[in-house]
Amino acid sequence: MSFAERSSILGHYGTVTDQVEARKSFLASIVYVVLPSRLERWDYTHSFDYSPFCFALAKPVLRPSWLSCYYPLSNQVWIGIFISALVVCGTLVQITGSDMWMSQYGQLSTGAVIMEVLGSLLGQGLYGRLSTRRSNHMLVATWMIFGVVVGAGYRGSLIASLTLPRQPPRPETVEELVTAVERATIGSFGTSYKGFFMESDNSIYQDLGRLMHVGTSITKGLTDALTMKRAHVGGRQYVELSVAKYFTRIDGTSPIYIGRQDIIPSTTAWPIPHDAPYKPVFDKIIMTITEAGLYEQWRKLYLEDVGRISRVKQRDELRRNNQELKPNDGQTNPTRGLTITHVQGPLLLLLIGLAIGLIVVIAEITMATKYSYMK
Repeated sequence: MSFAERSSILGHYGTVTDQVEARKSFLASIVYVVLPSRLERWDYTHSFDYSPFCFALAKPVLRPSWLSCYYPLSNQVWIGIFISALVVCGTLVQITGSDMWMSQYGQLSTGAVIMEVLGSLLGQGLYGRLSTRRSNHMLVATWMIFGVVVGAGYRGSLIASLTLPRQPPRPETVEELVTAVERATIGSFGTSYKGFFMESDNSIYQDLGRLMHVGTSITKGLTDALTMKRAHVGGRQYVELSVAKYFTRIDGTSPIYIGRQDIIPSTTAWPIPHDAPYKPVFDKIIMTITEAGLYEQWRKLYLEDVGRISRVKQRDELRRNNQELKPNDGQTNPTRGLTITHVQGPLLLLLIGLAIGLIVVIAEITMATKYSYMK
C-alpha cells in the first residue's frame, strides 16, 4: 500500500497536511493539487505532474434492441419523412379523387395511393397508376428520388445499428454534469474545492459547489454512482487508478467512465512548510525526474499493473467458485453474426402487423356476415 493510500485511510490527507502545517513533518510525499487557498497554509515543491480535476459517472444503459429499426435516423429526420409522406399522399389523393382523373383513368382508392407512395419510399417500385397523368410526372419523380436517397442512407445506417450497440448520450461536460446528477461526492480533502467553486463567478461552478458532498471515499462514491444519479469528482490520476483497481471487469471494460472535459486544470506537488531551506534541493531533483519523463512512465506502468492484477484476481475468484469464463471475456470477436436480439425489432413489427391484419379480417368477416344476415 502506498503512502498516499495509507494517509487516505488514516485521515484522507488531512492528517498529513496538518502535520506539515504545524511543521511537525518536513514533507508530505502525496499527490496534492495546488490551490490558492492551500498556499496560505503550506508551500509546495516544484510541480511534477498535471492532474486535472475530473468527474466519473456510471455508463448509461444501452437502449433496447427492439428499437434498432428506429435508431439509424434522428428524430428530426423521421419527422421530416413523415411530413413529406403526408404531404405527398394528400396531394396525390386530391389529384386521383378529382373528376378529371376518374373520368380518364378510373377510380383509385385512398388506400391504394398510400400503399404506392409508401412502397416507393421503401424501394418497392410503382404499379404505374400514379404516373399515368402527365401532371403527376414531376411529383412522382421527385418523390422517387427522395425515396432513393433516404432509403439508401437508412439501409446503410441500419447495418451498423443492428450489429453495433447504440450508445445513449452521456454527460461529458461540466454543464451537462450539473443538470444530470443529484449529488457530486468527493473525499474529505474536498472542502477547499467546494469553497473554491462556491466563490466562483461562474454560475455553473457555483451549481457544482452546491451539489458537492464532502467526506465520501472514492470507492463508496463510485459505487453510489452505479446505483444512483450521482457522480464522484477528484483528481484524474487517482480516479483512473481506482477505476482500474476496483471497477474493471475481466475483459478490461468498466461500468464507470470519466468525463471528457476536465472541471479545472491543476498541477500537483508535495506540501512542505513555508520557507523550508531544503526546498531548492527537492525542486532540482523533481525537475530532473519529470523532465526525463520518468514519472509519467512510472505512472502508466503502475496503472497497467493495477488493471492486470485486478483481472487476474477476478479470474482466480471464478476458478475457485468453479465458474467458467464467458466466450467474450478477455477477448474480442471481430466477426459476429446477427442474432435474434438484433432483429427482434423487425420481428416485433411483423407480429404487430399480423395481429392488426387478423383483427381487421375478423372484423370484415363479422360485418359481412351481419350485413348478409340483415338482407
